[in-house]
Amino acid sequence: MAELGKGVSAGKIASNVQKKLTRAQEKVLQKLGKADETKDEQFEQCVQNFGKQLTEGSKLQKDLRTYLASVKSMHEASKKLTECLQEIYEPEWPGRDDTNKLAENNDLLWTDYHQKLVDQALLTMDTYLGQFPDIKSRIAKRGRKLVDYDSARHHFESLQNAKKKDDTKIAKPVSLLEKAAPQWCQGKIQAHLVAQTNLLRNQAEEELLKSQKVFEEMNVDLQEELPSLWNSRVGFYVNTFQSIAGLEENFHKEMSKLHQNLHEVMTNLESHQEKPSSNAFTGKAQPRKKPNLFSRLRSKKSSDSSLAKANKTTTSPPDGPPAPSAEEKTTNHDAEESLVSPTAAATATFFQDTPTVTISKSPSQQSEPVVKEEEVKAVEKDANQSTSPPAVVVETFPATVNGTVESAPPKTNMPPGYICKVRAQHDYSSTDNDELNLKAGEVVLVTQFDNPDEQDEGWLMGIKESDWLQNKEFEQHRGVFPENFTEKY
Repeated sequence: MAELGKGVSAGKIASNVQKKLTRAQEKVLQKLGKADETKDEQFEQCVQNFGKQLTEGSKLQKDLRTYLASVKSMHEASKKLTECLQEIYEPEWPGRDDTNKLAENNDLLWTDYHQKLVDQALLTMDTYLGQFPDIKSRIAKRGRKLVDYDSARHHFESLQNAKKKDDTKIAKPVSLLEKAAPQWCQGKIQAHLVAQTNLLRNQAEEELLKSQKVFEEMNVDLQEELPSLWNSRVGFYVNTFQSIAGLEENFHKEMSKLHQNLHEVMTNLESHQEKPSSNAFTGKAQPRKKPNLFSRLRSKKSSDSSLAKANKTTTSPPDGPPAPSAEEKTTNHDAEESLVSPTAAATATFFQDTPTVTISKSPSQQSEPVVKEEEVKAVEKDANQSTSPPAVVVETFPATVNGTVESAPPKTNMPPGYICKVRAQHDYSSTDNDELNLKAGEVVLVTQFDNPDEQDEGWLMGIKESDWLQNKEFEQHRGVFPENFTEKY
């Protein structure tokens, strides 16, 4: 049995080798033009369409896999982002449970989207392309059977052409064997040759019919399948891209809802946030319009001019004020009388709607402040000519006890143009030299702007209450600050 198997296997190998040699010989003859080739233009067109369809399908499959890989990468990136939010979201903040639920839903949504893409697009694509290898193999086999058919056809035709020669051989001996054979034997030899030739022709005819049948069966099947396969591509492309578009649309709708919910959680956190410590700052100041240099200089010059006219500040030596002379007493007496004169009363009436100016004295101060008559008149004149009343400040001399100067008591009045008090809710670091540095909890006395046109929206002018109570210079220590960093006190 083993020897029989070896023999069958050897015979099959020899047959296959013979077929390959015959096909190679036939192809060479066809290329040289010594043998004609069976052509089928309709089938060749179907084969071209099949190749194009296979190329397009393979490219679509590759791009779809790339798309799925991108979706998976986006899933991982989104998952890490939500995990980061969960890590930085402090337990006492409102909405922590909501953020955890949003993170869970976000992960489930991405996972579901990826899985549906695989099921409804990628697997369908793989099934669609799975039929191409078999058809491609059958097309190649049909090509080999066509070569076998052409070879058998040419062989049979050559035997048919040799039939006439066989007829002449019967009439006239050609071979030496026929010449040497006796007369009675020559007829038998010729008859044998004719029979042998007929046998070969019959075998060639059988081989031709067999190869023709195999070829035609394969050819008919492929000619039915290839056009049908070519037409099916339209429906497949439509279903594939409709599935992808529908899945992506639903995914983005659900993801939009999650994003909206997350936005609401962040808004709720912002509106219910606790007062942060000095190290935690979440506020943001509105942008300021910086006034130009000319406007600053003009405002500064106007302020200095008003102060120069209204405030004639007199400083006293450390040992206390000198005793006024008789002439100075007379001048002081005249100045006091001028303050209660009708002109002064009219001036007081003019300023009845303006903020009052308190003139304070130390308890131990015995002498009245020295104010010259010319200065009072200048103040009255400026007050009658100006549409906005200047701030009049009269400096008092400090009290002395046994020749020692005592420190002035804390200010109890408010700075010029005082409006209200506010308390800083957040730390604020100044970005310009005309801004205040604030710490959470500090109280600021809000004042009016010298020039209302210079006030920016969302910004206030003021001085820290601590600086004002410490008798620090108002002009040097006042500044602007963002309103949304404070709360009315």
